[in-house]
Amino acid sequence: MLKKAPNPIDKHVGSRVRMRRVLVGMSQERLGEALGLTFQQVQKYEKGTNRIGASRLQQISKILGMPVEFFFEGSPQPDNEPSGFRDVADTTYVADFLATNEGVQLNRAFLRIKDPKIRRRIVDLVTSLAGVEEDRILAEPVAVLAEPEVPALVAE
Repeated sequence: MLKKAPNPIDKHVGSRVRMRRVLVGMSQERLGEALGLTFQQVQKYEKGTNRIGASRLQQISKILGMPVEFFFEGSPQPDNEPSGFRDVADTTYVADFLATNEGVQLNRAFLRIKDPKIRRRIVDLVTSLAGVEEDRILAEPVAVLAEPEVPALVAE
């Protein structure tokens, strides 16, 4: 029997739940307790394996302090549907990055820096380390976040 792949919108909503949960520093277990569920059920919601019902999403939005619409921002749209007022640029890579532990840590640390000049210098540093121009970073979405190749160390 073939497994049915999760619906892209269910995966997106689940990833936004995970991103917000991690940003507020809440464990899956704690969110599950607040919802009266096990952490395994929260995992299934976050992966998009199980759909989140409307009333459950309303509960989650209150617990995580975000409006329900937040969980649908940037959601995939079928090719045959009109795009309306959606942004032309694909920004799902931002949500994907913020759903990682590194993304959350970097975001939290960056937000603690109050001096705008230092923030600008950090952006410049990261841009130069990435080896690309800032205009290209803003114009081209990142396909996949991958680990950079590191040359093997040879013992002498």
